[in-house]
Amino acid sequence: MMIKTAEFVKSAVKPNQYPSDGLPEIAFAGRSNVGKSSLINTLVNRKRLVKTSATPGRTQLVNFFLINKAFSFVDLPGYGYAKVPASVRKSWGPMVETYLSTRKTLKGVVLIMDLRRIPGMQELHFIEWLHYYNIPNILALTKADKLSKTNQIKQQRSIAKALAVDADDLILFSAKSRQGKDAVWENIEPLLGFHQ
Repeated sequence: MMIKTAEFVKSAVKPNQYPSDGLPEIAFAGRSNVGKSSLINTLVNRKRLVKTSATPGRTQLVNFFLINKAFSFVDLPGYGYAKVPASVRKSWGPMVETYLSTRKTLKGVVLIMDLRRIPGMQELHFIEWLHYYNIPNILALTKADKLSKTNQIKQQRSIAKALAVDADDLILFSAKSRQGKDAVWENIEPLLGFHQ
């Protein structure tokens, strides 16, 4: 995918604040601090389109980015152990659920997980939930550069087993080495209606 333009459009909390341009959208979800912002930035060849932070829980809204003036990337708030007030954390669930279950222009979700950690119930529930709503998902395992090739494959197999999916369905990704960037795009493009 040739990226000509990538720009931040707006942040939203509820449906009446979402963009009304009717363009197809791909959402990005994952635990706090999993490398979501870095993955999006790598895909669109921008260093700081999506702000990255060492503090988990920086993304507290549903953020929309217009790519090539043809489709949108949607950055969803991270779940997990973010250092934010409990009241804020509680509002994330419904905010994300509302977006995912009501957004007609949503074409798929990239679920991002840290390759070094075995996914827990939250990831399993999230995948089940996407299946329930018939939302296609792409599973990306970030921070691959932090493990040797042998350990990457070992972890990929362990995670596949934990999620009851085929190891080939898990894309190994590294923002640092750009490993897996093309594979993520190859999975996104057909969902957007762009054919190789």
